[in-house]
Amino acid sequence: MTARKRASATATTTATAADSRPAQADHKSPESTSSDQPIAPPKWGVIVKLSLLFSIPYFYLLFYHYKIEQELKRSILINAGLSLTGFFVTLKMIPVASRYVLRRSLFGYDINKKGNPQGTVKVPESLGIVVGIIFLVLAIVFQYFNFTADSNWLVEYNAALASICFMILLGFVDDVLDVPWRVKLLLPSFATLPLLMAYAGHTTIIIPKPLIPYVGLEVLDLGWIYNLYMALLAVFCTNSINIHAGLNGLEVGQTVVIAFAIMIHNIMQIGASSNPEYQQAHAFSIYLVQPLLAISLALLSYNWYPSSVFVGDTYTVFAGMTMAVVGILGHFSETLLIFFLPQVLNFLLSVPQLFGFIKCPRHRLPRFNPETGLLTGTPDGTLVNLYLKIFGPKSEKSLCIHLLIVQAVGCCFCFLLRYLLAGWYK
Repeated sequence: MTARKRASATATTTATAADSRPAQADHKSPESTSSDQPIAPPKWGVIVKLSLLFSIPYFYLLFYHYKIEQELKRSILINAGLSLTGFFVTLKMIPVASRYVLRRSLFGYDINKKGNPQGTVKVPESLGIVVGIIFLVLAIVFQYFNFTADSNWLVEYNAALASICFMILLGFVDDVLDVPWRVKLLLPSFATLPLLMAYAGHTTIIIPKPLIPYVGLEVLDLGWIYNLYMALLAVFCTNSINIHAGLNGLEVGQTVVIAFAIMIHNIMQIGASSNPEYQQAHAFSIYLVQPLLAISLALLSYNWYPSSVFVGDTYTVFAGMTMAVVGILGHFSETLLIFFLPQVLNFLLSVPQLFGFIKCPRHRLPRFNPETGLLTGTPDGTLVNLYLKIFGPKSEKSLCIHLLIVQAVGCCFCFLLRYLLAGWYK
């Protein structure tokens, strides 16, 4: 959830009580909403820099560093072309959708700017529904180019889309109805049911080599426990992005960084393996992550500081579920969890408040000082507040950049760890 303070048709701007989410929006009556007011244009500078930063190493690995089968490369490029189309469609659709959500009083005020003119601007929210729908359309159209009616992967692909679609719906319901977090924690469990019912992959794990003498097995079949693990992974990924939030661009930014790391990981695994089934599993992951990255970059151009739109829970749960799905079906869930290291730390910091051991306010945000324009940490258990306590007050934009660098460092650590442990651990 972004750093917004919600409003309802009858609510005032007074903060409401106890919910664990960092929120940013207080809703006003429809009469007071100027639905025709245009939002700020996309921030092209940020997007061009990020696109170059991501595309150069990715396409270098795809075209030059690894010898990837032409048919597989063709499918990846078709998917990349569709993703690029989705990027431009998202850029065009967000301003249009913004007018519609404003008419329905789905807007908010940015708490982290309270006390200055930017804090009085009505910002349309729940724009994650736009990128979610565009993602589903791209993923469905891609089936025409890549899958046949008897394809072994088609059932799991459609099951993955069903789970993602289910999560988009539940996320939008949460944005509209403001579902309590205890209920929201369980929602991904239901959304994973299509995926779990259609899952036809292995339920085994490879025992780390140092532990084989003690376990006595090289491969262990977990059976239903593996399915439970997949469901819990989806619950964690979906909610972890939602609670590591509160700054303009942080939710989308962390998704962009992790999605890029997943793409690089998949290309490296495809290039390093000669097993067609293993290559297809990682290509399957790319087919879902490339569109996610493209539409997220388009959304980031509006959500970057200062935000023109808020993404809402619709986006955070959609992005989390998509990455959980690719980690499960691509069979790299361990690597995915290491990519999520900052989110794991944020969750551990949040546990006392999330589970009621310590009083949990509705908005677990840093405190904004309108005189200095800086954010300072509060006692609430979040990575955002911890970072401010360690490194001191920062502007919202600077803090977001620092946290995204931490995210990138975590992903680089994962690659280093895999390199150092290769051949020894597994």
